Parts: sequence; structure tokens; C-alpha cells
Amino acid sequence: MPHQETDLVNWTEFTRTRNELGAAFPRILGYFREDGVKSIQAIEQAFRARNAVALVTPAHTLKGESAQFGAYRLSAMAEEIEMVARRCVETREQPDELIETVVALRPCFTETLALLDRDANPLVARRPVTFGRRTETPVQGFGRAI
Repeated sequence: MPHQETDLVNWTEFTRTRNELGAAFPRILGYFREDGVKSIQAIEQAFRARNAVALVTPAHTLKGESAQFGAYRLSAMAEEIEMVARRCVETREQPDELIETVVALRPCFTETLALLDRDANPLVARRPVTFGRRTETPVQGFGRAI
């Protein structure tokens, strides 16, 4: 599946990670932010230099850390960069085909972090869980819920 069709965030995975990390979650999310910025800078720099070898490690790092937080689209993009870069190293080609993915990586990271931060903020009201119950929705014009 192309990364454009991958969900930006898998909220089930995000919630699992948040629950597992508990009170350490905000700190670890901060590390993800810092490491992500460094990885993206390294990827962009390596791509500008057309250095496939230098693309592999930051892409691999970003792939794993993104997946851990449920940032599946970002992870898929990083995985594409890593796999193409590895192939380019083996075939001694330049990674020119990655231009669209590398250009889209930073905006995806920014958008993903905005969503993760919004949901990780303890001041944000969480949606109520309504397992097995139908929530009532008012019908316009009747002033009552049906």
C-alpha cells in the first residue's frame, strides 16, 4: 500500500504506547520529536548529496520510532526511503526516485506531531467511551433526541 493511503496515525497503537509508558509518555514523545527532527535533517542532507548510504540509518531510525507511536504514514515513508536507499547502495545508483517522498517527509512529520501533541495533551478533553450504547443525536427542528 502506498504511504499516501496509510493512516496518518493509528490511534489504537498510539493509545497502547501511551498506556504502556504511563507518566514517562510526554518525555518519550519529546525524544521522538527531537530524534525525528534530527533524522529528517539527516535524510534531507543525504538526499541533497545523493548519498544513499547516508540515507539508510536516519530513515531506519525514523521508521521504528514513528511506528512505536502509531505514526504509520511517517513510518511507511521512512521505510520507503530506507529500502530504496539500501537498493541504491547495492546497485550503486543514486536515490533520485525518492525526491517526492523526501520532500513530503517534513510536512508529514509536522502534521503527525501536531496530532500526537493534541491527543497527548492532558488538558484536552477525551472523547467519552460508549461501548455498546447508542449515543443520542438530536434531530433538527424537533428539539429532542431520538
